[in-house]
Parts: sequence; structure tokens; C-alpha cells
Amino acid sequence: MAKANVLQTISVNKYLDGKQILFDVNLEIKEWEVFWFLWPNWAWKTTTMKCILNLIKPESWEIIILWENELTNEIKSQIGFMPENTYLYKYLTWYEFLKFNWKFYNIEKNELEEKINNLLEKVWLKEAKDKLLAKYSKWMLQRIGLAQAIINNPKLVFLDEPMSWLDPIWRKMVKDLILELKKNWTTVFFNTHILSDVESICDRFAIIHKWKIIEENKVKNLKKHLEDLFIEKINEANERELEEENEENN
Repeated sequence: MAKANVLQTISVNKYLDGKQILFDVNLEIKEWEVFWFLWPNWAWKTTTMKCILNLIKPESWEIIILWENELTNEIKSQIGFMPENTYLYKYLTWYEFLKFNWKFYNIEKNELEEKINNLLEKVWLKEAKDKLLAKYSKWMLQRIGLAQAIINNPKLVFLDEPMSWLDPIWRKMVKDLILELKKNWTTVFFNTHILSDVESICDRFAIIHKWKIIEENKVKNLKKHLEDLFIEKINEANERELEEENEENN
């Protein structure tokens, strides 16, 4: 049986200071899959995520998320989001921060203690739950951000650079957690520059270059390493752009 789309974007266009930065972004994300965004620097991948989540407004768009074309509070309660750079209240402890986030969701109070302890174990921070966030390292804060993104058992979670600043041990923890989310019927939309991680856990991917999607495929269909494909597609896109410029000049 074919899987349904939990997210579909149709012709999303965004301008910044009069310059177009997103060109007709069309995506279809299937339920229970791990989907990955790959981009060179300055490809506006975070902007794309924020447009989907209605944190910023594109100039033209159609977005269907969890089978609705409006991001209601009910739909938001079924979504998780870990931004690349997030502000954490530095005078709260890890434990207090999760309790604070819990209040945004319809989670029974009698379930809270067990849920928070489970999250602490998942991201390997249980021993640090009484430590102020102000004293946490960058890589510890990354794991806190990941935990808050999944506290509501989301149907769809967006992870913006969840593996940055993490060494191989912690990257393995994040990969295992993503696969666990998928096993528990959560769709994961994330991005990272670590291509080997993508090949090991993702179902499908999209490559963005100069604000356009230039390749989209299933990981299992790859006939070469993702790194080689990425470089090949970027070079092809650059060559096409150069040819178009030459034609305009002639």
C-alpha cells in the first residue's frame, strides 16, 4: 500500500530584500520516512523549513501538512521542531526546561515524570538534569534541543542540523534516535552535512543548489556514493548556469 504524504509544498517562493531566494520549492514527504535536505552553504534550507512551519511568510505558496492546508494549533501540537540555533533559558536546569516545554502540549501531568526521565536517557543526559543550562557545552545543548523537539511524540519532526558539534559517539546516538522515531511512526525531516550518516538512515533526499531543488531520489536507488552524486549534480547545475549566462550575453 502506498504511503500518504504528511507534507507537501507546492510552488513555495520567497523574496528577501527584493531578491528571490526560494524558487518553486516542491516537496512531497511520505509518512514514516526519514527525509533529508542537502545543500551547499547559503541555499536557504532553514528558510524553507521556517516557511513550512509558518514562522516566516513566503510570497506565494501552498503547503499541506498532516493532511491539512492550515497550520492550526491542533496540527502544531503534532509537530516537533529543533532549530539550528535555539535560545534556551540559561537559568533553568535541563529538567526544568523540559517541564516548561511540556506545558505547550496536551500531555497528562501524571505522565510527565516518566516521559522526561525517558528523554534524559535517550539523549544520555540523565546525570546532568540538575545542572543549569548556562553551564552546558554546545554539544550538550544540541541534545537538549533534540529532546524538546520530541517531547510531544510528534507525527512529524523537523531537525535542523541535529548532528552539528557532535562527535561520532553522539552522532550515533542521534542516528539511533531518528531510527527509533521512524519505527514509532514519526516522519523525520532533517538536514546535515554528514553524508555518511544520511546514507545509513535516510529513505529519501533532496539536493538544493542556488535556491532550487536539482535532485530528489531514494537512497536505496543510489548507484554511487552520495558525496560523489552531490558534487556531480552541483557541477552540472553550475555548468548549466554558465551556459545560460553565455547565451544571454550572446
